[in-house]
Amino acid sequence: EVQLVESGGGLVQPGGSLRLSCAASGFTFSSSAMSWVRQAPGKGLEWVPSIYSYISNTYYADSVKGRFTISTDNAKNTLYLQMNSLKSEDTAVYYCAKLEPYSDYDAPHRYEYDYWGQGTQVTVSS
Repeated sequence: EVQLVESGGGLVQPGGSLRLSCAASGFTFSSSAMSWVRQAPGKGLEWVPSIYSYISNTYYADSVKGRFTISTDNAKNTLYLQMNSLKSEDTAVYYCAKLEPYSDYDAPHRYEYDYWGQGTQVTVSS
């Protein structure tokens, strides 16, 4: 059974930092393309970053470039998202997701991912 379990969300002040984790099981994590996708209240899905750890490639949405860092620990089957310089517009539920094999790295639609976590809430507010 495939499982993706996120943790690390919470309430943080503008300018602060958080690190999200996503523990993966049930598939070959080290050879999978993984993403973080977020959904703000009343808005659609927004792709954030993707990582292809097996070829050491990462991609970021312009809105988070330079502030967020995606990484993996393949020995622990865990995906991370380090978020720095957080802004109020980063407030959302953050999901880790496994990309479908032929999806683009910036897939904006739910059907372009074959597995999702349950999500973790990130709230940026003073």
